[in-house]
Amino acid sequence: MDELERAGSAACSENVSIGHWEFTGRCWRVRSIREVVWRASGGWQYDLVSAPLDVGLDELRTRRSAKWTSYPVDVLPLPVAEMDVHLAPPIAAVLHAAVQQSDTGYCGDATALRGAFSGFAARRWHWDVDPSSVRTCADVAAGVTEVLRLLTVPGDKVILTPPVYPPFWSWLQAVGATPVEVPLLESLNGGRLDLAAIDQAMAAGSKVMLLCSPHNPTGLVHEIDDLRALATLAARHDVTVLADEIHAPLTLPGSSYSPYLAVSDNAAATGIAFHSASKAWNLAGLKSALITAAHPRQLERLGALPHEVPWSVGHFGMLAAAAAYEQGESWLDGLLGALASNYLLLANLLQQHLPQVRFGVPQASYLAWLDCRDLGLGSNPAPVFLDHGRVAVSAGADFGPAGHGFIRLNIACHPDVLREAITRMAAAHRHSVT
Repeated sequence: MDELERAGSAACSENVSIGHWEFTGRCWRVRSIREVVWRASGGWQYDLVSAPLDVGLDELRTRRSAKWTSYPVDVLPLPVAEMDVHLAPPIAAVLHAAVQQSDTGYCGDATALRGAFSGFAARRWHWDVDPSSVRTCADVAAGVTEVLRLLTVPGDKVILTPPVYPPFWSWLQAVGATPVEVPLLESLNGGRLDLAAIDQAMAAGSKVMLLCSPHNPTGLVHEIDDLRALATLAARHDVTVLADEIHAPLTLPGSSYSPYLAVSDNAAATGIAFHSASKAWNLAGLKSALITAAHPRQLERLGALPHEVPWSVGHFGMLAAAAAYEQGESWLDGLLGALASNYLLLANLLQQHLPQVRFGVPQASYLAWLDCRDLGLGSNPAPVFLDHGRVAVSAGADFGPAGHGFIRLNIACHPDVLREAITRMAAAHRHSVT
């Protein structure tokens, strides 16, 4: 019985705190971040191996994706945003059927995918998406880059909110845009948009803002009031908000995600949104994403996208995404429960083995943003964990200057892998400071 189990069993009528978690007699709560994750009944219980995160290392090491071929076999690879899962059965079925039929040509008509996404958005987020407003592209990176080409000329200013997904900078470089960095406020606890500073950046001539929603790497799910305020600023300054919402389906229990285009009339008028099934159903290699807008002005802009953009979509990607949105919700719900369980486990492991590390439990996705500045490992602890612990993680500085001393850790893995990773990282820390 580990520390959480012992505390839960003993705390039926009293409050107990462990790290960022507190037991209130009925459930564990994440203090000041988000509410109930798991409930106790007759003593504390939680499932350590929750499908679909039940894939072992022996099987994973036979995979040929980037996550499992980028490092030597003795390294636990936890930087790449892939999940260690088996495909959702409806997705596997549609792909198997396509292979059996030798249906491996170019992607065809996207009507089914558009309708599937519209239905998913309505069920999941109460968002009314007109299927005819949806465009297809290979991935969010390609979609954002092509839209930036339509909206900017070299030298135009584009707002970013670091710490943020590192490719945002390379997308701007590809189109010759100039990044204007407006860091999140309080990024350790998920963060919050600095609306006053964004207002100043827009007033100073920024043309576009890249909004990461939910936010990578902090897992922030933006408050609806903040999104409405952002939309008001964008309308006032005639700024277009490009909302990368790829992590939206991964919003965790206890949090509520608001699509940017749906929060207000100003948001609909100023926004273009980007979605994909690739993160939530682990389909990144199949190449399929969506671009949508809700206002005639933005739809007219999307009409100018190059003819080649939809032709770059993978046929298997489109089939898989349609199956995910139409039939993959029960699998997704199981995944979200497993991720919540792994975050609970991670909080316990850090408290036991690396108590100096500060960790604000995310509201979305499977990427933990860990503050390692008190470990005494300098501004980039990632090489220490790799060289001395054989655990690969993402260096925080890659996400912008605010990331110095941080790392990003992928927790979408078997709980045993997560345990082994934190144990190795603790040993690497001991080795480096003694």
